[in-house]
Parts: sequence; C-alpha cells; structure tokens
Amino acid sequence: MTTDKTLEPAPERALPEPERRGFWKKLRRGLRMTHTEIFDRFDAAVSGKTMVDEEVIEYLEESLIAADLGVETSLELIERLRGGVRPSEALDVLRLRERLVDEMAVLLLDVPQPRPRGEAPLVTLLVGVNGTGKTTSAAKLARLSLDRGERVLLAAADTFRAAAIEQLALWGERLGVDVIRQQAGGDPAAVVFDALKAGRARKTDHLIVDTAGRLHNKEHLMAELAKIKRVLDREGEGWEQRTVLVIDATTGQNAVIQAREFTRIVDVDGVVLAKIDGTAKGGVAVAIARDLRLPILHLGVGESPGDLVDFRPREFAAALLGPPGVAAG
Repeated sequence: MTTDKTLEPAPERALPEPERRGFWKKLRRGLRMTHTEIFDRFDAAVSGKTMVDEEVIEYLEESLIAADLGVETSLELIERLRGGVRPSEALDVLRLRERLVDEMAVLLLDVPQPRPRGEAPLVTLLVGVNGTGKTTSAAKLARLSLDRGERVLLAAADTFRAAAIEQLALWGERLGVDVIRQQAGGDPAAVVFDALKAGRARKTDHLIVDTAGRLHNKEHLMAELAKIKRVLDREGEGWEQRTVLVIDATTGQNAVIQAREFTRIVDVDGVVLAKIDGTAKGGVAVAIARDLRLPILHLGVGESPGDLVDFRPREFAAALLGPPGVAAG
C-alpha cells in the first residue's frame, strides 16, 4: 500500500476544448453567488473613480474578506496588488481584476498541490462532520471515476446512521455501482474489510469509503477511524490510499475551524469543498488552502452526480475574481 504523504506540485493537465468549456461552465455556475457578492461591492468601489486610490483598494479588501477568504489572506492579496499599482494610476477596471486573478493564482499555487495519482488501485476514505455532504460527495467521486472509465466500488462505513447507508445504496443504484454495506449499527471496519476483499476480486480501480463524522465525540471517532486505518494497512496491500476531508462551504470561516479541528485527529491528504454553489462565501477555499496548507481536490458545484469539478487554481481565481464570461487562458 502506498503511504507516502509527500505532496508535490504537479503540472495541471491541459483540458481539451469541449471538456474545458464544460468545466468552465460548471465552475462559473458554482461560484456565481460569491463572484456576484465580490463585484457588486467592487463596482460600488470604482463607481465615479478615475484613479486607483486608497478608497478603491480598501473596498477591494472588504470585498475579499466578505467572501470569506480570511483576513490574513485578503490582506496579503491586497498588499501584493498595492505593490504593483503606481501612484495616481489611471483606473482600468479590467486590468485591476486581471491583477487580482494573477495574485490569487500565485498564492494558490504556492500551497501544497495534490500528489499525482499512481497506477495502483485507489481507496479513498471520506471523513468529515455529519451534514457536510460526505455521502453525496462519495457519489460524485464515483461519477468522476466512471467518466474516466474506471471500475468503482462504494463502501457504506457510516453504520451509525441508517439513512447514510440507504442514501449511498440509492446513489449506487442510480450510478450502476455496487455498494458494500451491513446493517445499521454494524462494525465500520468490517465493512471496509469486506469492501477491500470485494474490490480485489472485482479488479476495482477506485474504492470510495463513506465514514461517520461524530466530531463531538472525538475519542469514539478517533477509535473508529484508527480501526478502519488498521484494516486498510493490514488488508490493503497493493492499494494506494488517501484520506479526504469533506467540508461544507456554506459554513464559511467555520469550515476553516472545522477543518483545523479534524486535522488534529486524523491525517488528511486533501479536501473536497461541497455546496460551494449555495453560498457567497466560496473564497473559503483559498483560506483552507493557504491557512491550513491543505490541497483542495474538488469543488461541489451543484446537486447532480456530475456536479463535482477538479480544483484548478488559475481557473478558480478567474471564476472568482475575473470579468464575467471570460475563461482563464
């Protein structure tokens, strides 16, 4: 089993034009509320202005903080922007937006990037507080893998909630993916054991494990996750392993606090930021990446199984801060 935790920057795969258009459409739709919030404020800041003055800069700073980029991140971006502005520079709104996009992209590329996927079959352990969207994210990850031609298996290891087992089973039916499960109240580690055995027999490329998230009972959660990890370590020879934290973007800065709390009890390889389409605080992705040094893997940009996109720093910055209707180059 692959256990190397080193995260190395990897060049982003260039998307074919049809795939790029579909990706951009989903990303813009997912960040629409945040983008609108930022630039309603931005437009108010530059209204009637002919030069880039301190008032414009301060309004931009407030806009970024309101989008939940975090105070420190927002201040850093504004200082970078201020350093490139000449005194009494004529106001070019388009150029100012482009500068912000460039500075955010540089900032995001400076944090750890997801380590490249190896050739071995992958087991993804989804963790996170109940209600963040873990089960739906499991289905969306399955859809991504299916679209890539992979053989997928789901494991319902959140045995604490019967509804979670039933929900994952329903998603499995819709996607045509088998779900390994037990009755509610069963042993989550036993579910993972059965799933690894089934995955090996079926030559599965990607096993996705949904887990419970009772963060209010840390000792119980830690013991449960530790037992699952022991099963993976013992039975997962030949599998690449990753632990992915699912965070609800609608909680804004509370998502950063939640992520920080979870990383204290479990090693996390990356983050799925769910429900980003339902909030004007999508900038929290930047705060999580920068403040916690955690790679953002995917963004949940809608409710359907296909509404999960890879996190691509340059495109994210362009969708968040760039002019409407213009994709990143």
